[in-house]
Amino acid sequence: QVQLVESGGGLVQAGGSLRLSCAASGRTFSSYTMGWFRQAPGKEREFVAVINWSGLRIYYADSVKGRFTISRDNAKNTVYLQMNSLKSEDTAIYYCSADTSGSYSATKPYEYDYWGQGTQVTVSS
Repeated sequence: QVQLVESGGGLVQAGGSLRLSCAASGRTFSSYTMGWFRQAPGKEREFVAVINWSGLRIYYADSVKGRFTISRDNAKNTVYLQMNSLKSEDTAIYYCSADTSGSYSATKPYEYDYWGQGTQVTVSS
């Protein structure tokens, strides 16, 4: 069983920055592909970014490319999402997820085995 706990969400003005963290339990965190997704009210959960176990393979949704950066620290069992130049359309609940199969290209929610409880990000315009 893997537990994921997100933190770092909040209210920020457009153009501002936030850094989300996701702390994972379990001794095999370093072998998991980790993803970030988000879900706005009335919308489906959408892919944001994914990072493979080594951190060398990263993929972003077009909507966040150039503004968001995903990273991980396997020694701390933590994955991060640095969000810069935030826009009102980035407002959503952000979820951390773990894919235990290790596929670095997982961009669909069904490809992930574990999910955090989510953290709210609100960007005011």
